[in-house]
Amino acid sequence: MDLPISDFSTGVLVQKYGGSSLATDGQVRAVATRVAAAHRSGRAVVVVASARGKTTDALLRAAYELNPDPSWRELDLLLATGEAASASLLAMTLQQQGVPAVALAGAQSGILAGGEHGAGVIVAIDTELALRHLRAGKVVVVAGFQGADADGDIVTLGRGGSDTTAVAIAAELGTGRCEIYTDVEGVYTADPRIAAAARIMPVVDMGVMTEMSLAGAKVMHSRAVELAALYGVDIHVMHSSLEGPGTVIRGGIGEEMLETSTAVQAVVHDTDVARVAMRVERIDAHSVAEVFRFLAHKSIPVGMAALSEGDEGGFSVGMTVRRSDVPDLRKSLREMAARWGGWVEVNEEVGMLSVVGTGLLSRPQYAARMLSALTSADIPASAVVTSQLRISATVPDGDVVRGVGVLHSEFGLDAEARDLRPANQF
Repeated sequence: MDLPISDFSTGVLVQKYGGSSLATDGQVRAVATRVAAAHRSGRAVVVVASARGKTTDALLRAAYELNPDPSWRELDLLLATGEAASASLLAMTLQQQGVPAVALAGAQSGILAGGEHGAGVIVAIDTELALRHLRAGKVVVVAGFQGADADGDIVTLGRGGSDTTAVAIAAELGTGRCEIYTDVEGVYTADPRIAAAARIMPVVDMGVMTEMSLAGAKVMHSRAVELAALYGVDIHVMHSSLEGPGTVIRGGIGEEMLETSTAVQAVVHDTDVARVAMRVERIDAHSVAEVFRFLAHKSIPVGMAALSEGDEGGFSVGMTVRRSDVPDLRKSLREMAARWGGWVEVNEEVGMLSVVGTGLLSRPQYAARMLSALTSADIPASAVVTSQLRISATVPDGDVVRGVGVLHSEFGLDAEARDLRPANQF
């Protein structure tokens, strides 16, 4: 990067717009109007665009209809067109509104990606071309969710890829801030579609937001939040078409008040959960590692992992995975277990409830309260895991929605009932 941010009169503004914010032509025009206003105020603006609406789903359907087992390399090339089209259309709309703009695909924007196709990670960003366009007074619209590897192949960044793109660009440019525009008004204490008294959190600590994302909240992906924390980038989450303060996600807030602050800050639920139990009779530590190496190779996140040794030898391994990942792992895990004289059971009729906050491990009364409240509501909890920032329990999937309300009330998170717009963050 050959031009410091200070050389721009008012710095660089990095914004990201989600696919639901760009789904219709009217929404694209509204986003362009917002971006144009920022540009005319004297800001240098970089916009990261997601694929419009359900474009990614439609592309995946088309691929699998033609080939039930498509190559991941070709899938990445196909899926990247969704974000590229979105960026191009937004840039054209800005031009129609009299704002000079240029659209860049991930590779053109200097994003070097590594890792597996479909689950790539950003290795580096060369912002020289983007800065050249910014110096020329143009809005730079970047296709999110993608980069190019060392061979020049397109690599998509997996879940939350566009959020991660925006935060990475803000970090590389040293802006200290990234604005995320979506279809929710901010980060809520629970899903407002389920907990009518849920309220918007004006400020959320980075660590708390990471745990909320890992526990199932979809307003921000954990990868983007972790990257923001690492490089000191505040994230401001706002609705793309409604006015409001939104939520600022930043690091290190309120730590000096930990002893007197409210420990539980949100209740999160996740229905994309399955419980895996593997029992094997002939196994050693290297064999156990093979299970987790397989999961890592498949980029399948694991939670609530527990390993125990049987009285007569052998091991039991328990874990939670995403229910949507079960088709990719069921056969392979069963083959591994059979090789070691064992079996695998997968329970897809569970969900996960989590309370998220600060200082929870050092305050065991919160775990007790959570389990007691669920028991009193006749909601059986099975596997439980605790940390300083989160307490999670698996429950029958039919009890998840009711459990959110029970815990939201138990920990005093209810606000006065009010009209809340539907949201898709949890």
